[in-house]
Amino acid sequence: MIDPVSSRLAALRSRDFRLLFLGQLVSLTGSQMQTVAVPYQLYKLTGSSLALGLVGLCRVVPIVVFALGGGVIADALDRRRLMILSQSLMAACSLTLAWTTHTGHITPGVMYAVLAVGGVALSLDSPARQSLLPLLVPREHLANAIGLHAMAWEVAAIAGPSLAGLIIAWRGVFPVYALDAASFVAVIGALLAMRHRAPPRASTNITIQAALDGLNFLRRTPLIFWTMLLDFVATFFAGSLLLLPIYADRILSVGPRGLGLLYAAQPIGAAVAAAWMATRRTIHRQGAAVLWSIAIYGAAVAAFGVSRWLGLSLVLLAVSGAADTVSMVVRQTLRQLLTPDALRGRMTSVNMIFFIGGPQLGEFEAGVVARAVGPRFSVSSGGLACIAAAAVAALALPSLRRLTAADYERAKEPT
Repeated sequence: MIDPVSSRLAALRSRDFRLLFLGQLVSLTGSQMQTVAVPYQLYKLTGSSLALGLVGLCRVVPIVVFALGGGVIADALDRRRLMILSQSLMAACSLTLAWTTHTGHITPGVMYAVLAVGGVALSLDSPARQSLLPLLVPREHLANAIGLHAMAWEVAAIAGPSLAGLIIAWRGVFPVYALDAASFVAVIGALLAMRHRAPPRASTNITIQAALDGLNFLRRTPLIFWTMLLDFVATFFAGSLLLLPIYADRILSVGPRGLGLLYAAQPIGAAVAAAWMATRRTIHRQGAAVLWSIAIYGAAVAAFGVSRWLGLSLVLLAVSGAADTVSMVVRQTLRQLLTPDALRGRMTSVNMIFFIGGPQLGEFEAGVVARAVGPRFSVSSGGLACIAAAAVAALALPSLRRLTAADYERAKEPT
């Protein structure tokens, strides 16, 4: 008889996936600490909501410019070695923030430049990591691996902001940046310890045509394209949570410790949802799950925008995190199952433009609207627009609305 707990953690039986899982858990915790420190320090330096919005713009522009090239490189080179390079570059970015803060040379310009370099590193790292993942586990354990990886990210996003809030209140932002830089040792060590090496496969040339091959595959697989587009639209309108420092300071009056709780609330809900997704079989009504989770995400964000009570705000952020994770796991599983291994890096890079570009551009839009009308209107209107996007997609895309797990094989056929 199969142990149900063991079967729910099946992906962890694979040694290399286990190493990556644990290394990423440590490294992501440090990175999530930085996501609190950067906007907090920038807000203290400028006091401007527009300055916070520019954080998203500085992150997304390098991703849009370099992501597709990063996908081609991930398909052409050893993905494990590419991750070592990208993780080392991100560690250098964290060291730069730590050093300039310690020496008093930190400025908004320095922070924006470091974030832009980090965006370039991420444009290499994400395609390499996501296309490496299916090579570390058997195909039947892929959905479990994606769910566990999402859970690791969310656990880190709970611990990181909470620790950052305490450390900032105690010693300021410098220790946060230093710990973030040190955390990359864990994932780099895990990658070096892996037995996996690049499998023999047809060579991919690093050319413009190779990049276009990924776009052509996306055109021939509309199911992937429409789920990506829907995610982009939803996160663009509801991507306003970079305004949390303003909520902690002006609206909820909870200080840096409360800010850490606000940042951790959404990942708590997401971690619960990721754990649930990792310990159950594939959801049957895939399309309905995506549409409903996006609508619930928007409703929770809209309600958070007008909340004046910390407890209610934390619950609403947790609900939004849970809904977003359900959508993400379903979409990622669909994309990984439908994409040939030779194209995984390029498809991940295209997906980056959607799932990272949406929220980062949305943060810039939120900062502009917050400056013009106010932060509460910016957040709430974005959530309502997210609900509208899900409703339009449900009406305009009946094939997505009716999508089930049994449709995967039929969806592989070009249309």
